[in-house]
Amino acid sequence: MSDAVPIAAMPLSVRAPAKVILFGEHAVVAGRPELVVAIDLYLQIGLTPASEVRLNGDAAAAAAHPYLRAARQRLWDDAYGGFDVEVVSRIPRAAGLGSSAAFTAGLAAGLAAARGGIERSMLAEHSFAIERAAQGVGSPGDTSAIVAGGYSALNGGSGAILWELADADERWRVRRVTDPGWVWVVAYSGIPRSTPEAVRAVRERLSQPDGAALLDAFADVATAGIAAVEQEDRAAIGPLLDRNHDLLREVGVSHPRLEAIREAVRPVAEGSKLTGAGRGGSLVVLVRPGKEVEATRRIRAAGALAFVVRPSPTGATLVGRTA
Repeated sequence: MSDAVPIAAMPLSVRAPAKVILFGEHAVVAGRPELVVAIDLYLQIGLTPASEVRLNGDAAAAAAHPYLRAARQRLWDDAYGGFDVEVVSRIPRAAGLGSSAAFTAGLAAGLAAARGGIERSMLAEHSFAIERAAQGVGSPGDTSAIVAGGYSALNGGSGAILWELADADERWRVRRVTDPGWVWVVAYSGIPRSTPEAVRAVRERLSQPDGAALLDAFADVATAGIAAVEQEDRAAIGPLLDRNHDLLREVGVSHPRLEAIREAVRPVAEGSKLTGAGRGGSLVVLVRPGKEVEATRRIRAAGALAFVVRPSPTGATLVGRTA
């Protein structure tokens, strides 16, 4: 993948991957380390010239959509003309898998391509700003992973620096992490969650007297997890995933359904944790090699959807073009 999304005239299509967070969600908002991987579940956005801005043919839906509004404000001028956004997605919504970030990064890539192309570092900056404007909270982890593809670490790791992003309070340095070649299983609980609500609840929890110690614990686990992935130390990852989940449960973002799914898959799992904001959503599981089919059977028996996933080698990319 090159560093730039090239120029392209509408009509055009962009494909953007989902993501899972392996270590550090919530604590990353306070500048602590995080490890995220883009996965091979995809959302595709088509942009077609139109007389006005529409979402799947609906102008009212486009006007009401917070991410589309924020993207237009940042990347588009109505003098360029209207467009219709058509979305087809395999990423479950409100599942902790980055559906909104995939939409944001994919739309930003498409609009930027129509305006003359964009470097990936700038696409990451715009995508974070658009998602922050729409949600009001959060970190650049999701959008950066979906722009970059593969594994990426925020404020940790030893790989090449991809870009740096900041807001009024924190700064995040995003680095490439080499793919160790592992297969992951994602279990979607079917319980939708709200990222802004969960982030605000965790912020309140971390404001308590033991909040600083919890942040340090999140940072220690994430730092160890990033190092283990860099060293392809699979034996170390499972216990670290479990420890990260314990911390997320301690700050109040697990859910009884998630705990039941973890128990169901435990006999074939090396480790598992919720991914994303929590209070529902999904688990990410490192399954013992060769046990992926049994893991999916156990997850389905527990009432959840199962996906066997691998890292997406590319981030948000124009379909049918070199990006």
